[in-house]
Amino acid sequence: MSSSRDRSSPSPATHLGVQPRVSSLREELHKRDDFDSPAQESFLALVRTTSMLTAQFERLFRRHGLSAATYNTLRVLRGAGEQGRMCNEIGEHLVAQVPDVTRLIDRLQKSGLCTRVRSKDDRRIVYVRITPDGLKLLASLDDQVMDLHRRQLGDVTEQDLTTLNVLLSRVRAAARATEADGQG
Repeated sequence: MSSSRDRSSPSPATHLGVQPRVSSLREELHKRDDFDSPAQESFLALVRTTSMLTAQFERLFRRHGLSAATYNTLRVLRGAGEQGRMCNEIGEHLVAQVPDVTRLIDRLQKSGLCTRVRSKDDRRIVYVRITPDGLKLLASLDDQVMDLHRRQLGDVTEQDLTTLNVLLSRVRAAARATEADGQG
């Protein structure tokens, strides 16, 4: 299979004299027959790829007492600044939907990585804020996370990544439309 990678910027593996083998999903799954449709194959390829990429991040986060969801929650809280965010806002900002943001916050609070603070203006409103320990933990992970992104996707050109991002955006838009029309 030919690569669309620019020949002037060989992959890290190519520098070592090793050309990575690209296999089809059908081969990876040891599937005898073709998929029923390109849509089915694409869906399953997304699921398989997500599983592989996510597993590596889960291992990294687990070494620091986090899950991907708690890490993402801390990132949301860091981005919110000193005011913090309400629980329902946190759920809207998470990359992957989780069923119980409150439980995530409970775990982070128990670990000393976030706090809850009632609004002075409206006692019914509770803001969640990242603590200095939470900021310190995220800072210790920033380079490791970026390094893992580079290692996982470093063999794909920026142009291909841009194309992939556009295609995935279209897929998410179609998924939202399917959900909105009650078909999902």
